[in-house]
Amino acid sequence: MKSIALVGGSGGIGAALIAQLCERDDVSVIHATYFKSPASSSLGSIGQFGTNTEVQWSCVDITDEQSVQQWLAGIPTIDWLINCAGFLHDTQTRPEKSVSQLQTANFEKNMQINCLPNLLLAKHAGDTLKRAEKGVFAAITAKVGSIEDNRLGGWYSYRASKAAANMVLKSLSIEWQRSAPNVRVVALHPGTTATKLSAPFQSGVKPEKLFSTDKTAALLLAQLDQLHDHASGRFVAYDGEELPW
Repeated sequence: MKSIALVGGSGGIGAALIAQLCERDDVSVIHATYFKSPASSSLGSIGQFGTNTEVQWSCVDITDEQSVQQWLAGIPTIDWLINCAGFLHDTQTRPEKSVSQLQTANFEKNMQINCLPNLLLAKHAGDTLKRAEKGVFAAITAKVGSIEDNRLGGWYSYRASKAAANMVLKSLSIEWQRSAPNVRVVALHPGTTATKLSAPFQSGVKPEKLFSTDKTAALLLAQLDQLHDHASGRFVAYDGEELPW
């Protein structure tokens, strides 16, 4: 039975992942985090879902090392750690169309939320994950973080933070190949999902390429289930396509 730590459980993809994980027979407990807002009303704040699964919620600032450390110190076993947290825009800022629109504070916020937490989570969950029989350290990044795939430019802060996250995950996979060969590290591209994060940018997306959170969650779980059939340190899309770094 799996013990799962899931960061960003109150977001669209995170909440959908929790709901589907609760329907499985191989998951006993989910330790989920939120930051400013409570968990989705459909899931409640804490309790039992499905037959065997307990969901335990914690308010965690994943950009603060002490907050991350305290949360993870209270979790005795972790089989899968999934980081669903991410930032693209807020009411004051949008992704840059030109370098002239760059704002230092926005750049730093992108890096703090999209990249740094992966390092903090790995630092403080590593010893626990290493005890798992088939451990998983997964983070949702984005195809726009691929340097090789960049054809349009723009979106400087978001692209840079996702590229940095990808580098962190790749480096981590190399380190853990030696010290934790039982753990698979993966960067996941979820596709364009109908969430608040993507809402201002959905008009140009073909209907068949705009996924519901339930569809995205199902596709990502399918990839997580087969991670141990492959080497660690991959950048994988929702459909299993290997993406260029």
